[in-house]
Amino acid sequence: MTIYVKFMPNVETTNPSRLTGPLAVALVYDGLCTFEFGLVAEVFGLSRPEFGSDWYRFASCPIEPGPLRAQGGLTIVPDGAPELIDEADIIVVPGWKGADIPVPEELADRLRRAYRRGARLMSICSGAFVLAATGLLDGRTATTHWRYAETLRGRYPMVGVDEASLYRQEERIFTSAGSAAGLDLLLEIIRQDYGPEKANSVARRLVISAHRTGGQAQFLERPVALRPGSEIAPLLEKVRATLSRSWTIAGMARESRMSPRTFQRRFAEATCLTPGVWLVHERVEAAKDILTRGDEDMETVASRVGFGSAHALRHHFRQKVGSRPTDYRMQFRAGNASFEHATPSERSSLTQA
Repeated sequence: MTIYVKFMPNVETTNPSRLTGPLAVALVYDGLCTFEFGLVAEVFGLSRPEFGSDWYRFASCPIEPGPLRAQGGLTIVPDGAPELIDEADIIVVPGWKGADIPVPEELADRLRRAYRRGARLMSICSGAFVLAATGLLDGRTATTHWRYAETLRGRYPMVGVDEASLYRQEERIFTSAGSAAGLDLLLEIIRQDYGPEKANSVARRLVISAHRTGGQAQFLERPVALRPGSEIAPLLEKVRATLSRSWTIAGMARESRMSPRTFQRRFAEATCLTPGVWLVHERVEAAKDILTRGDEDMETVASRVGFGSAHALRHHFRQKVGSRPTDYRMQFRAGNASFEHATPSERSSLTQA
């Protein structure tokens, strides 16, 4: 399928007034990450007559001659030019071709010049590799999808890599994690430019959460690696099934019929973790499941997963997940209404952490 894309800014709405907001430009390249680009076009490029003329102008900007291939079997034929970068107020890199694909020096130079004149630079997912290649992230901290974190860290050692956060801001440089986290960052940009009311309006239209803070952890399922055939495996299954028990290293060693020292060595060989760290991880994961399925108070949840007290649950949950248990419940419970549309009593119950 071939798509002909007009790359000049769309400055008209159903209102005859011309748009007057910042010019947001999304880079387009061969191998374009279609979903990431779609996020930017949806947020900045969709007509929003309810906001009048004070809204973003949007343009797509090719960084190389077309036709350009995009994920999903699409071919894009651009009719614009890279010079759009020189005019943009916001420049978004929607993913990149690959961690091992060099960033053209001409593109890196244009981005450096844009930043020096005051433009904001933003990446989604693997787009962080493009911003890192400019050198503008040296001495700063960026985030990307957790799968790319080690590669980014190794390729650009001067860049601090935060693989946990949804998005980060370093002055006028913004980076975001996995693809969907790009929406959280885009909403944050709107919030900074136009306030929470417009950001919430866009979120409602997208049917997503109105606000997830950048420091909130990427909610990932990271199962602990286990060596095939490990003699520790039966113990792990038993502990998972009885998390409410007061498990200790000595108790787990007895269950495995090993001395504590041998047990800890074998445990580390099998999981690459200490028993204590693994146990906290499993208890937090169990708490996440309970929080999204029911309405138990925090003391009950803590008791069910073996933390002993709501205080201990909150402490470990915040350390591992980056948010309060009640915030996690509000965000992820199936069928839960958003906080802003909840009744006063619902809000009260959701925020009693």
